[in-house]
Amino acid sequence: MTGYILRRLVQSVIVIIGVTIIVFILIHLLPGGPARAILGPRASPQLVQAFISQNGYNKPIYVQYVHYIYSLVHGNLGYSYHYNETVGALLKQNLPKSALLVGLSYVAALLVAIPLGMLQAVRRNRPIDYIFTGASFIGYSMPVFWLGILLILLFSVQLHLFPPEAPQGSSLGSMLGQPAAMVLPVSTLAIVNVAWFSRYMRSSAIDNLLQDHIRTARAKGVSEPGIIFRHVLRNSLIPIITLIGLSLPYTLSGAVVVESVFNYPGMGLLFWTAATTHDFPVLLGFTVVIASATVVGSLLADVLYATADPRVRYT
Repeated sequence: MTGYILRRLVQSVIVIIGVTIIVFILIHLLPGGPARAILGPRASPQLVQAFISQNGYNKPIYVQYVHYIYSLVHGNLGYSYHYNETVGALLKQNLPKSALLVGLSYVAALLVAIPLGMLQAVRRNRPIDYIFTGASFIGYSMPVFWLGILLILLFSVQLHLFPPEAPQGSSLGSMLGQPAAMVLPVSTLAIVNVAWFSRYMRSSAIDNLLQDHIRTARAKGVSEPGIIFRHVLRNSLIPIITLIGLSLPYTLSGAVVVESVFNYPGMGLLFWTAATTHDFPVLLGFTVVIASATVVGSLLADVLYATADPRVRYT
């Protein structure tokens, strides 16, 4: 296992470097540029040229990339033009709030999806299975931004149950101090994950219900609840462990949209603002964080998979 983890760590570093190269090139191919975005359209050509020279944008792109990697290795993620603050400080301030949003959405999704998937497996090909299957397809196919808008129209505009805007604060305590304002952003992310997780949970549970050891347990007189909770549930959770790690990039990309819709002061809103203002250092810093979280999530999923299933061995 140790050798496998070391190999995966080396692969992860290579993946992160590859992602930074691609994003670095794409960002520099965008029309416009940071000079005009920061200085404004009325800035004189001399001022624009001074900004470009001062920040090294007049050098070849490979020189700029090497300089960025050198700074990154030394813990310097760059300086934000728009926020007039280091990228590291911005990430430190906003990353915990996005982690809170994503974490709560995962917890809510799993609490709903696991029993829902088990119920569909036990009642497969019956009306309740068809109803929840149709609801899952609707939730899975619905765009995140559209789902968020619908929840705002229903629960904020029509029913006046929850605020249409996420809590505004600079710390986790201030965010948690307004639980009602967290309901809609968390629900928007959770609904999509419920649709995804419940489908996998249903398929996994059905597969386990057809195994020989389940028939043996029934032949020995084990009750149906005992079979479900002692034999089926644990084995059915194994694919969900992998799915959680693999779904992290998708959930984080959805968080960007959700934070923009609900004005949630996290990493997603920071990225959205940086994209509209051509704030290159923030865009690159966000990319490094997301790439790192993705490869770490994938690695943790593999490790947890081997822990949950003794039959799996990485050699």
